[in-house]
Amino acid sequence: MNGPEIHLSVSPELRLFVPQERRQGRTTLVTDGSSTLGHVVESLGVPLTEAGRLLVDGRQVAVSHIPRAGEHVEVYGVERPQRVPGAPLRFLLDVHLGTLARRLRLLGVDAAYENEDIGDPALATLSARERRVLLSRDRGLLRRREIWAGAYVYSDRPEDQLRDVLERFTPRLAPWTRCTACNGRLTDADKNSVQDQLEQGTQRTYDVFAQCTACERVYWRGAHHARLEAIVAQALREFGGAAA
Repeated sequence: MNGPEIHLSVSPELRLFVPQERRQGRTTLVTDGSSTLGHVVESLGVPLTEAGRLLVDGRQVAVSHIPRAGEHVEVYGVERPQRVPGAPLRFLLDVHLGTLARRLRLLGVDAAYENEDIGDPALATLSARERRVLLSRDRGLLRRREIWAGAYVYSDRPEDQLRDVLERFTPRLAPWTRCTACNGRLTDADKNSVQDQLEQGTQRTYDVFAQCTACERVYWRGAHHARLEAIVAQALREFGGAAA
């Protein structure tokens, strides 16, 4: 690459994406004179899903800006909460985020999840077709142009992942309304109508049930309910007043 030389810095929360030698302060880059600023940012390793304001010599520009020699570029992270215009807020999670998907569903958030690796092109196409925000820790996947919207999941710990998504997108929470297995809607179920799906011990011990309207899975307040209740209570304390 032999073209205009620019000076670029990224905000601290984005520095994990760039090479170690470029993480401190401002770095000098030689561009090819024709690539957009968006391409330059991605070439550093920063997915555009994570880039917010782009300033050139103090003025905001679009990702289509063509850098010129001597420009000082500042790349900021996405402002939070992040609004996703034009569609109901829905998510699509890749194969590595199954626990996060189940916890989002537990909170009533529409979270589609592929429990098999269907490949990056298929995931990106599904995101575009259903207008879902694609959540992933795969930077390459988030760089695919066909995705409708996307977000990098910064942590590998499910509790931190959940907090990150709720804080970033502020989805409306409606706990206990979605099937954690398939994302379908839950409805109250009469014990007599679901008893064929219950073990004898469950029939004797529990009287309140819900059933998925899609996969017909039956739910009750079993041994794991206290742990799930704690997840719900924590989310409602921190994000229960969030708007859709």
